[in-house]
Amino acid sequence: MLAGWHEFYGLLGTAAAALVALLFVAASIGASILTPGGGATRTFMSPVIFHYSSILFISLIALVPTHTPMSLGVGIAVVAVIGFGYSMMVCARLVRVHVVDLADRLGYGAGPLAAYAATFAAGYLLFAHSAAGADVLAAALLVLLAVNIRNAWDLMLALATRATQPAQPAGERPTPPSA
Repeated sequence: MLAGWHEFYGLLGTAAAALVALLFVAASIGASILTPGGGATRTFMSPVIFHYSSILFISLIALVPTHTPMSLGVGIAVVAVIGFGYSMMVCARLVRVHVVDLADRLGYGAGPLAAYAATFAAGYLLFAHSAAGADVLAAALLVLLAVNIRNAWDLMLALATRATQPAQPAGERPTPPSA
């Protein structure tokens, strides 16, 4: 069904896997900067890893040569529902940590929600044998990739900024990252 898209999903999956690996390296180097309580890590670092992993996983699903339209559509829709649910939890965390930066609200909240909604729509279209499903899926994953590249850059800038600031007194809540 997505035979003509083989190279696209091969490259997309490879890019997502490489970016996850680079993010792990950056997080390992900056481990002393991450907050001890894990709030900022769960709110900002985990979604980046999750979304890159989702892109990789959907790319791998798309590359399976034996899919029927039903199995492909259902597989993609399941990943989209999980991603949408996770993104809703991230949005709730953004509200709890009082993120006021519009770029962060869009990048960590609205952008992934829209991408997963479009991914779900693509899964439905593929299930229904619609040729538009392939294009919608590609667009949704490119949006998720672009938003996630922005988020990873924002996160690395925030960690670099935090590394140059003096240590906070014990018990003081760290400020969330924003560029």
